[in-house]
Amino acid sequence: MPLQIVRNDITKMPVDAIVNAANSSLLGGGGVDGCIHRAAGSKLLTECRTLGGCQTGDAKITNAYDLPCNYVIHAVGPIWRGGQFHERELLTSCYEKSLALAQENHCETIAFPLISSGIYGYPKAQALKVAIDAISAFLMENDMTVYIVIFDKAAYRISSKLFSDIASYIDDHYVETHINKTSEAMRRQKQFREMDLCESISLPEPSNVPLSKAATLEDALQQMDESFSEMLLRKIDESGMTDSQCYKKANIDRKLFSKIKNDKYYKPSKPTVLAFALALELPLPEIQDMLMKAGFALSHSSKFDVIVEYFILKQKYSIYEINEALFAFDQSLIGG
Repeated sequence: MPLQIVRNDITKMPVDAIVNAANSSLLGGGGVDGCIHRAAGSKLLTECRTLGGCQTGDAKITNAYDLPCNYVIHAVGPIWRGGQFHERELLTSCYEKSLALAQENHCETIAFPLISSGIYGYPKAQALKVAIDAISAFLMENDMTVYIVIFDKAAYRISSKLFSDIASYIDDHYVETHINKTSEAMRRQKQFREMDLCESISLPEPSNVPLSKAATLEDALQQMDESFSEMLLRKIDESGMTDSQCYKKANIDRKLFSKIKNDKYYKPSKPTVLAFALALELPLPEIQDMLMKAGFALSHSSKFDVIVEYFILKQKYSIYEINEALFAFDQSLIGG
C-alpha cells in the first residue's frame, strides 16, 4: 500500500527517510525529536547546527548517520493554540515540504510521526486527519510508499464520536452472531421437544436440477462468469476514471494493479478487492458481487467486515478514513 499506518519505533524504520518532529532550533528536544537525535548519534546534531534553524511549517534535510535510513527530514510543526492561528495550514505545509524534499532526494519510502501531536498539543484526531489529507493528495500525483508511525497505541485516537458509533454498530451486528453455543443448543432442544418431529417433519425430495448442457470440460469452461479482473476493468471504464486514478484512490501499488490488469484470472486478496470496490464507490450489493468474483464475501462473523460495512452504508468510501478506524480497532488494513 502506498500509505500505511503502522505501530513501530520510527528510529527503527528501514526506509529512505524518516521525518523528525523538530523544534525551530533543530538542535534536539524531547519526544520523537530527542529519540531521533539519540539514535542517530552526535553527528546529527553537528550537522543540524549548520542549518540555521527552521521556520514553523517548513522542513530541512540531513544525513541519518547511525539510523537505519538514509535521511532525516526535520519538520517544524505548529504549537496548538485553539486552531485560530493557521495551525492546520502550517501542519499541512510540514507534510508537503517533507514529501517534496524526499522526492528531490529520490526517496521511495518515507516514515512520518504524527507531527505536533505530542508536547505541541495538536489534537491527535485532527493531526491524523491533516496527515492523511496531505499525504493522500501527494500520492494521487506521485509514487512513493509513506508510513505514518504510531509508537504508543494508547496515544492514538480517532474521534471519540466515530469510535463510539462504530463500536455500537459492531455491538449490533457482530456480537449478536456470537451467541453462546451451549445456550443455542439448549434452545434448539427445547424447540424439538415441543414438536412431534417424527410426525410433522418430512424431508423434501431431492430436486431435479438440470446439469449444464456443456458436452466437454472445455465447453463448460467457456461458460465461466466474468472474472474479478474483467469486472474491475469494466467498472473503471464505467466510472470515467483512468486506471491510475483508480489504483491511487484505492491505495494500491501500481505494480499490483498491473498484475491484475494483465492476468484475467488473477486472484487478489480480500483487502485488495475491497480497496478497488471502495475506490469505485460501489453500492453494497455490487461490492458483494465483486468480492464473490474473487471468492470472498462480507460476513457479520468478522469484525473487519462489519467495520467496512458500516462505512459503506454511511456512503463514506475514503480508504484512508476506513483504515484509520480499522487500525483503531486492531484490524488489518485495506489495500494491496
